[in-house]
Amino acid sequence: MSVLDPLPDNSGATSVCCYVNATSSIQIARVTNITNWYFERVVFPGQHLIFEAPVAALLEIHTGMMASAILSDTIPCVQLRVEEPSALLPSWVPALAAPTPETIT
Repeated sequence: MSVLDPLPDNSGATSVCCYVNATSSIQIARVTNITNWYFERVVFPGQHLIFEAPVAALLEIHTGMMASAILSDTIPCVQLRVEEPSALLPSWVPALAAPTPETIT
């Protein structure tokens, strides 16, 4: 999914994951337990972070404080796995209807 942080060749099974920053603070999301792979992103309040990661990955959440950050949570990426692509869309995005024979030209 990300050209900047390609998964290592030996990563094995992967899954698409989604993390939501439900706080009012800026957070840093980081995966550090996968050999030969570096993943780190800033997640703003209310933002959805969608990423692909090895099943064994652990997502560390660091909460930003004045001139520092504190490790506030570690979440197994398997718990963040997205089951259906439609789950990635915010509720305000209208679902697209399947085309009918009348709409196909």
